[in-house]
Amino acid sequence: MVYDPQNKTITTNRLVLRLFQKSDAAAVTRLCNNYNIYKHTLYLPYPYSMEDALSWIKRHLDHFKSDKLYEFAITNKETGELYGAIALSNNQNFNNGEIAYWIGEEFWGHGYATEAAQAILQFAFIEKQYHKVFARYFSSNPASGKVLEKIGMKQEGILIDHVRKENRYINLVYYGIINSMR
Repeated sequence: MVYDPQNKTITTNRLVLRLFQKSDAAAVTRLCNNYNIYKHTLYLPYPYSMEDALSWIKRHLDHFKSDKLYEFAITNKETGELYGAIALSNNQNFNNGEIAYWIGEEFWGHGYATEAAQAILQFAFIEKQYHKVFARYFSSNPASGKVLEKIGMKQEGILIDHVRKENRYINLVYYGIINSMR
Protein backbone atom coordinates (compact mmCIF):
# COMPACT_ATOMS: atom_id res chain seq x y z
CA MET A 1 0.00 0.00 0.00
CA VAL A 2 1.35 3.39 -1.00
CA TYR A 3 -0.50 6.49 0.15
CA ASP A 4 0.00 9.72 -1.79
CA PRO A 5 -1.36 12.56 0.38
CA GLN A 6 -0.86 15.13 -2.40
CA ASN A 7 -3.21 13.32 -4.78
CA LYS A 8 -5.23 11.61 -2.04
CA THR A 9 -4.67 8.17 -3.56
CA ILE A 10 -3.81 4.74 -2.21
CA THR A 11 -2.13 2.32 -4.59
CA THR A 12 -2.05 -1.46 -4.19
CA ASN A 13 -0.88 -4.27 -6.49
CA ARG A 14 -3.96 -4.10 -8.72
CA LEU A 15 -5.91 -1.07 -7.56
CA VAL A 16 -5.86 2.67 -7.17
CA LEU A 17 -8.15 4.07 -4.48
CA ARG A 18 -8.86 7.69 -5.34
CA LEU A 19 -11.42 10.39 -4.72
CA PHE A 20 -14.52 10.15 -6.85
CA GLN A 21 -14.88 12.64 -9.70
CA LYS A 22 -18.08 14.03 -11.17
CA SER A 23 -17.24 12.00 -14.29
CA ASP A 24 -17.66 8.79 -12.23
CA ALA A 25 -21.37 9.46 -11.68
CA ALA A 26 -22.58 7.44 -14.67
CA ALA A 27 -20.52 4.38 -13.67
CA VAL A 28 -21.59 4.72 -10.02
CA THR A 29 -25.23 4.91 -11.12
CA ARG A 30 -24.86 1.84 -13.33
CA LEU A 31 -23.14 -0.21 -10.61
CA CYS A 32 -25.37 0.91 -7.71
CA ASN A 33 -28.67 0.58 -9.53
CA ASN A 34 -28.54 -3.11 -8.68
CA TYR A 35 -30.90 -4.86 -6.30
CA ASN A 36 -28.22 -7.32 -5.16
CA ILE A 37 -26.04 -4.46 -3.91
CA TYR A 38 -28.98 -2.56 -2.43
CA LYS A 39 -30.17 -5.54 -0.38
CA HIS A 40 -26.76 -5.82 1.34
CA THR A 41 -26.19 -2.12 2.08
CA LEU A 42 -27.62 0.05 4.79
CA TYR A 43 -27.92 3.40 3.05
CA LEU A 44 -27.87 2.96 -0.74
CA PRO A 45 -31.23 3.84 -2.30
CA TYR A 46 -32.88 1.67 -4.95
CA PRO A 47 -33.50 2.43 -7.69
CA TYR A 48 -30.29 4.45 -7.78
CA SER A 49 -30.28 7.57 -9.96
CA MET A 50 -27.69 9.85 -11.51
CA GLU A 51 -28.82 12.53 -9.02
CA ASP A 52 -28.07 10.12 -6.15
CA ALA A 53 -24.55 9.60 -7.49
CA LEU A 54 -23.87 13.29 -8.07
CA SER A 55 -25.09 14.42 -4.65
CA TRP A 56 -23.07 11.64 -2.98
CA ILE A 57 -19.86 12.45 -4.89
CA LYS A 58 -20.25 16.20 -4.28
CA ARG A 59 -19.68 15.80 -0.51
CA HIS A 60 -16.54 13.64 -0.65
CA LEU A 61 -13.81 16.27 -0.90
CA ASP A 62 -15.26 18.31 2.00
CA HIS A 63 -15.51 15.16 4.12
CA PHE A 64 -11.90 14.28 3.29
CA LYS A 65 -10.55 17.77 4.02
CA SER A 66 -12.42 17.95 7.34
CA ASP A 67 -11.10 14.51 8.38
CA LYS A 68 -14.64 13.20 8.91
CA LEU A 69 -14.83 10.52 6.25
CA TYR A 70 -12.44 9.22 3.62
CA GLU A 71 -14.38 7.95 0.59
CA PHE A 72 -12.45 6.33 -2.22
CA ALA A 73 -13.32 4.97 -5.65
CA ILE A 74 -11.91 1.46 -6.10
CA THR A 75 -10.39 1.47 -9.58
CA ASN A 76 -8.28 -0.76 -11.80
CA LYS A 77 -4.65 0.36 -11.57
CA GLU A 78 -4.03 -0.13 -15.30
CA THR A 79 -7.30 0.89 -16.96
CA GLY A 80 -8.93 3.16 -14.36
CA GLU A 81 -12.18 1.18 -14.57
CA LEU A 82 -14.40 1.75 -11.54
CA TYR A 83 -15.09 -1.39 -9.48
CA GLY A 84 -16.78 0.07 -6.40
CA ALA A 85 -16.24 2.24 -3.34
CA ILE A 86 -14.66 2.01 0.08
CA ALA A 87 -14.96 4.47 2.94
CA LEU A 88 -13.39 4.96 6.34
CA SER A 89 -15.08 7.13 8.95
CA ASN A 90 -13.06 9.08 11.48
CA ASN A 91 -14.35 9.20 15.03
CA GLN A 92 -11.72 11.47 16.54
CA ASN A 93 -13.20 11.28 20.06
CA PHE A 94 -12.53 7.56 20.23
CA ASN A 95 -9.64 7.31 17.72
CA ASN A 96 -11.45 4.72 15.63
CA GLY A 97 -13.34 4.40 12.39
CA GLU A 98 -15.64 2.16 10.42
CA ILE A 99 -14.90 0.61 7.05
CA ALA A 100 -17.78 0.33 4.58
CA TYR A 101 -17.61 -0.80 0.96
CA TRP A 102 -19.49 -2.02 -2.06
CA ILE A 103 -18.28 -3.67 -5.26
CA GLY A 104 -20.24 -3.74 -8.52
CA GLU A 105 -21.78 -7.19 -8.97
CA GLU A 106 -19.93 -7.84 -12.23
CA PHE A 107 -16.65 -7.56 -10.25
CA TRP A 108 -17.55 -9.86 -7.35
CA GLY A 109 -15.27 -12.80 -6.62
CA HIS A 110 -11.97 -11.23 -7.75
CA GLY A 111 -10.66 -10.14 -4.34
CA TYR A 112 -11.05 -6.40 -5.01
CA ALA A 113 -12.98 -5.75 -1.78
CA THR A 114 -10.33 -7.60 0.23
CA GLU A 115 -7.44 -5.77 -1.45
CA ALA A 116 -9.13 -2.38 -0.98
CA ALA A 117 -10.08 -3.17 2.64
CA GLN A 118 -6.51 -4.21 3.47
CA ALA A 119 -5.24 -0.94 1.99
CA ILE A 120 -7.77 1.20 3.87
CA LEU A 121 -6.91 -0.63 7.10
CA GLN A 122 -3.22 0.21 6.60
CA PHE A 123 -4.22 3.81 5.80
CA ALA A 124 -6.17 3.95 9.08
CA PHE A 125 -3.40 2.47 11.20
CA ILE A 126 -0.27 3.89 9.56
CA GLU A 127 -1.36 7.26 8.14
CA LYS A 128 -4.18 8.19 10.53
CA GLN A 129 -2.88 6.35 13.63
CA TYR A 130 -6.28 4.91 14.59
CA HIS A 131 -6.44 2.68 17.65
CA LYS A 132 -9.24 0.53 16.22
CA VAL A 133 -11.12 -0.10 12.99
CA PHE A 134 -14.50 -1.83 12.86
CA ALA A 135 -17.04 -2.88 10.27
CA ARG A 136 -20.56 -4.24 10.24
CA TYR A 137 -22.51 -6.22 7.71
CA PHE A 138 -25.91 -7.83 7.29
CA SER A 139 -25.93 -11.45 8.46
CA SER A 140 -27.53 -12.23 5.08
CA ASN A 141 -24.22 -11.26 3.39
CA PRO A 142 -21.56 -13.73 4.62
CA ALA A 143 -19.22 -12.81 1.74
CA SER A 144 -18.66 -9.46 3.43
CA GLY A 145 -17.70 -11.26 6.63
CA LYS A 146 -15.12 -13.28 4.71
CA VAL A 147 -13.52 -10.06 3.46
CA LEU A 148 -13.22 -8.79 7.03
CA GLU A 149 -11.74 -12.07 8.26
CA LYS A 150 -9.17 -12.03 5.44
CA ILE A 151 -7.89 -8.64 6.61
CA GLY A 152 -7.52 -9.88 10.19
CA MET A 153 -10.70 -8.62 11.79
CA LYS A 154 -12.48 -10.70 14.42
CA GLN A 155 -16.20 -10.95 15.05
CA GLU A 156 -17.12 -8.96 18.15
CA GLY A 157 -20.84 -9.53 18.25
CA ILE A 158 -24.18 -9.68 16.53
CA LEU A 159 -26.89 -7.10 17.05
CA ILE A 160 -30.13 -9.02 16.66
CA ASP A 161 -32.89 -7.45 14.51
CA HIS A 162 -30.91 -4.20 14.65
CA VAL A 163 -31.94 -2.59 11.35
CA ARG A 164 -35.00 -2.71 9.18
CA LYS A 165 -34.82 -3.17 5.44
CA GLU A 166 -37.74 -3.93 3.14
CA ASN A 167 -40.07 -4.43 6.12
CA ARG A 168 -37.78 -7.07 7.65
CA TYR A 169 -35.51 -6.81 10.66
CA ILE A 170 -31.92 -7.81 9.97
CA ASN A 171 -29.05 -8.79 12.24
CA LEU A 172 -25.89 -6.70 12.02
CA VAL A 173 -22.62 -8.56 12.54
CA TYR A 174 -19.82 -6.45 14.02
CA TYR A 175 -16.13 -7.05 13.35
CA GLY A 176 -13.14 -5.16 14.66
CA ILE A 177 -9.37 -5.02 14.86
CA ILE A 178 -6.98 -3.15 17.17
CA ASN A 179 -3.90 -1.42 15.77
CA SER A 180 -0.94 -3.59 16.73
CA MET A 181 1.52 -1.21 15.03
CA ARG A 182 1.25 1.52 17.67
